[in-house]
Amino acid sequence: MKLDGDGQMDPALIKDLIAPIVTGRADYTKGDRFDSLTGLSKMPGIRLFGNAGLTLLTKISTGYWNITDPTNGYTAIHRDALKALPLAMLSKRFFFESDILFRLSIYRAVVWDVPMVARYGTEKSNLSIVKTLWEFPWKHFKNFHKRLFYNYYLRDISAASIELPLGMLLWWFGVFSGLGALNSSLTNGIAASTGTVMIAVVPLILGFQLLLAFVSHDVSAVPTRPKHRQNLEW
Repeated sequence: MKLDGDGQMDPALIKDLIAPIVTGRADYTKGDRFDSLTGLSKMPGIRLFGNAGLTLLTKISTGYWNITDPTNGYTAIHRDALKALPLAMLSKRFFFESDILFRLSIYRAVVWDVPMVARYGTEKSNLSIVKTLWEFPWKHFKNFHKRLFYNYYLRDISAASIELPLGMLLWWFGVFSGLGALNSSLTNGIAASTGTVMIAVVPLILGFQLLLAFVSHDVSAVPTRPKHRQNLEW
């Protein structure tokens, strides 16, 4: 269990956090302040906006498309999952919870959100908005590429392993071809031919479709079978 000492987390929710782990439905659980509209109305606006942005970044970098409120520090973890984490490599301070989710995604652990309502008082947050805007996106960017390498090229090769690079290649080819044709038309005063336009449009469409296929695969690949149950079956 991890419960912050800021007075915002109700100890009565401990049983709700550990229940999915004890019953074999999850390897890791965390609080979710976004589940209750009543709770959201009590959240300071800057926190609400920041958490919404961080939620999207975390979904992309970790592959846990089923979770929200990634920086929530009210968490519980199964012993097997804890042993699998490289504790010495975990990020410190405010990126700690997000980095745990990334490490758990490499372990293929099942993560559950547990609804909760935070209790906000007069305490002042030590989180620097400016520092977060610089530090968090960069760390998520690195974790995203690590996850892609581990899960789609090192651990396994699938259709998604081809869809992503091919989709990016075609999409960027279409973008640069289109920009080149536009620049040529503006410079020469002659409209681009249908063939020239299609050289840009077709790769753009194909690339976009391949990228959508990759995202669809990534969303469907969210772990659903707890690792500690697999260990027991083994």
